[in-house]
Amino acid sequence: MPWTTRDGERGLDGYTIGVRQFRQQVLPPGAPATTVWGYGSTRHPGTFHFPACTVEADFDRTVRVEWINQLVDGHGRHLPHLLPVDPTLHWANPPGGVRSRDSRPHFTSTPGAYTGPVPLVTHLHGGHNSEESDGYPEAWYLPRASDVPGDYARVGSYYDEFREKSAERFGSLWSPGSAVFHYANRDRATTLWFHDHALGITRLNVYAGLAGFYIVRGGPADLPPGVLPGPAPRLGDPQGTRYYEIPVVIQDRSFNRDGSLFHPSSRASFDGFGGPYIPDSDIPPIWVPEFFGNTMVTNGSTWPVLPVEPRRYRLRFLNGCNTRFLVLKIVTDPLATRPASSALPFWQIGSDGGFLSAPVRRDQVLAGPAERVDVVVDFTSVPVGTELYLINEGPDAAFGGGSAGTDFPPADPSTTGQVMKFTVRPLTAPDPSVPPEHLTLPPLGPLSPATRTRGLALVEEGSAVLPDVGPRAMLLGTLDSRGNPVPMGWGDPVTEDPVRGTTEIWEIHNSTNDAHPIHIHAGQFQVVDRQEIGHEPRPPEPWEAGFKDTVVADPRAVTRVRMTFDLAGRYVWHCHMLDHEDNEMMRPFRVVPT
Repeated sequence: MPWTTRDGERGLDGYTIGVRQFRQQVLPPGAPATTVWGYGSTRHPGTFHFPACTVEADFDRTVRVEWINQLVDGHGRHLPHLLPVDPTLHWANPPGGVRSRDSRPHFTSTPGAYTGPVPLVTHLHGGHNSEESDGYPEAWYLPRASDVPGDYARVGSYYDEFREKSAERFGSLWSPGSAVFHYANRDRATTLWFHDHALGITRLNVYAGLAGFYIVRGGPADLPPGVLPGPAPRLGDPQGTRYYEIPVVIQDRSFNRDGSLFHPSSRASFDGFGGPYIPDSDIPPIWVPEFFGNTMVTNGSTWPVLPVEPRRYRLRFLNGCNTRFLVLKIVTDPLATRPASSALPFWQIGSDGGFLSAPVRRDQVLAGPAERVDVVVDFTSVPVGTELYLINEGPDAAFGGGSAGTDFPPADPSTTGQVMKFTVRPLTAPDPSVPPEHLTLPPLGPLSPATRTRGLALVEEGSAVLPDVGPRAMLLGTLDSRGNPVPMGWGDPVTEDPVRGTTEIWEIHNSTNDAHPIHIHAGQFQVVDRQEIGHEPRPPEPWEAGFKDTVVADPRAVTRVRMTFDLAGRYVWHCHMLDHEDNEMMRPFRVVPT
């Protein structure tokens, strides 16, 4: 990233990263450009991009980022959202003022979309950081605009508290419209990512473009240079540098004819329900339970082409979709009958929390939203001139488990079924990397034994006033003494309060028909097992034999994870289907001091 500054005395890398609105050629050449949001350097305007440039971090070297909300026009006035914002949700709610911010507003008639200044707060997904640097959903802040109404709340409920803690802990000062976060980078080398996390509006802010990779390198849990394919893109690379390690974020989007982003403006687009909406029922007028785009976007471009050589490549995949599960496969014919035959395998070497215990050969890769999959693809035996395709066989609907073509229809082969194309060109230099099947990966190290097990629930809730209408919201919760779900919303009291330094097992009981990617903040965990109703527990999959921060909770099953909580403070756990997260499928938890 070209905006880094090194501070040798403090032993940190400093960044100043803004969020701005700009136009980018996302659709193929000749189509209209798209107005998007993205992160970039405040000193180098050309760095703003969707998705963001990658932050490269060194193990045990702190990264300090000042995140600035710059969603203003050339006259300093706030920019409205690119997409329809539902103001009836339990959300940041700046119009509520200081007393009613971060709440569900009350209306006497069904409102239109919110058009005021946009709240932002950035979360480093998978990071292991103190609470004031985690990107808490109620620590958002508005841009420093000239026209913010005087009765609006300019910051979230926890912004001031975390600003003071940051000043005490790090000596950092937060300016209006910004926050300064510190990332210690003391965990395993791995692939993290950053994205917006403002309460009740995350789905729209991420969809507009606010996401980027954050890669940690070095330390005892990394491999020495030359063992894996490289190089990766780095600061100062000369034009034409060829890369053999490539981060790849895959997202789905829809577009209007003028090239602008499309996102539903009415609940009716989901199930045809045309009202009555809040306040005449309990159904939000704009929010939809799940939205699936009709176009695949890879690293900010629709259906790109990547020239490759007959050698090995390291691809760091991120499912950056809001809701869509991906089933990735490399094939020779993108329009072949699905499920298609695999032309090349993936050798998975890592996941959310770094390297696995050993490489795993896979013909296809399942990735839920927010999951990362670190793979080596070996093109060594592929003839020059060959064309191969990375396809997606995940469904164009909610994922409930199973296999494409048997348990669900695969994605449309002509649109959401295609991700990117590989073209094989001549080899330019020898490949010194180790064949993936012969790799020896760094040891994992076990977690401490658990001292407590908690029962948690995933619940889909229909309308309480309209028959056969729903879902109204997606909820998390606990279990009662009989094992029945006790649904809870964002505003209910904290029920998960692990003691700092202890290890717990969280049993996630999914009573819905859909799989949910569950993310727990404040560190990494290990998957213990899964257990379907009436069956014996089954161990984690081989590609889950490492550290994770997001786990797929299968429908009608219990998923168990074990995690050590070693940072005191206030954090969150939630479903990473962002449509769910934004309407109550997120809960705070608090790690209490010893």
